[in-house]
Amino acid sequence: MSAEEFEKVRADFPAGRKIVFTNGCFDILHAGHVDLLSRAREQGDCLVLGLNSDKSVRSIKGEKRPVTGQQQRAFVLAGLSCIDYVIFFDEDTPYNLIRRVRPDVLVKGGDWAVEKIVGRDVVEENGGKVLSLPLLPGYSTTGIIRHIRDKEIE
Repeated sequence: MSAEEFEKVRADFPAGRKIVFTNGCFDILHAGHVDLLSRAREQGDCLVLGLNSDKSVRSIKGEKRPVTGQQQRAFVLAGLSCIDYVIFFDEDTPYNLIRRVRPDVLVKGGDWAVEKIVGRDVVEENGGKVLSLPLLPGYSTTGIIRHIRDKEIE
C-alpha cells in the first residue's frame, strides 16, 4: 500500500480509532520482531508498519543488504495478524511517512531512546504518545547473519 492509499483509507476510520505506527527493515524476520510488533499492536486499534524499501535498506545497512527483497518482506509481514497495513518508504527515515499517516502512537524498540525516535515531534504535536518498548533479548538480524556465516551450511 502507498501512503496516498492509506490516507484515503484513514479518512474512513471511525472517530476514536487509535492508529499505531512502527517501522524497520525486517530483513530476516525473527521472534524479536514478532514480539515487538505484537506489543506495538496492543497499543491501539490498527498497526501501520513503515517498511524500508530495498533502496533504503542498502543506504542504511550497506550494499550486501537487504538479504530478502522488499516484496518478500512485505508479504511475510502482511501475513502477521498484528499488522494491518504495510507501507514502503525510500528515505533513510520514515519522517515523511509518519507525517502522512498521523499516528496516535509511535513505537520503536528499546534500543531507541524516546528522545531520539524519528517523528516524535509530529506525533506529540498532535497529542499522541511515543513509546520505546523493551526488546526480546538475544535476537537481531545482524546476529542471525553472523551465526549463518560462522556455520558451514550446505
